[in-house]
Amino acid sequence: MKNLKKQRRIQIVALAAVALAVSTALIGYAMRDGINFFRAPSQIIAEPPAPNEVFRIGGLVVEGTLVRGQGESIRFEVTDGGANVPVVFTGVLPDLFSENEGMVGTGRYINGVFEATEILAKHDETYMPAEVVDALKEQGVYKDPNG
Repeated sequence: MKNLKKQRRIQIVALAAVALAVSTALIGYAMRDGINFFRAPSQIIAEPPAPNEVFRIGGLVVEGTLVRGQGESIRFEVTDGGANVPVVFTGVLPDLFSENEGMVGTGRYINGVFEATEILAKHDETYMPAEVVDALKEQGVYKDPNG
């Protein structure tokens, strides 16, 4: 009788461990496309990501590079002070988007051009990701929003 209870307890614990492992694997599999890693332009130039990898790029829009194409097509370059990456975006830019201001884009790096599917912009660097601020500080081009 005791042996049967012990065996039953071991079976329940083993089943719970398997269920936990399967649920963890399913959650990880479901989130694989929802996780976007941030990269600075210097990192992208040094180690170009695979064309099918979706990630975020951030930095300052280089002055004089903003060109509006036909329709809603827009081209510009993003810098972290160490490297520039050309960006192509089709859509409506945020109202606060302008040259020499911070931006974060989501998309893919294909044939040397970042093809953005989403662009976020903010004049106040308070809302910039910490990685962008750190990269700009490293390059000596960061402007403290508080003066």
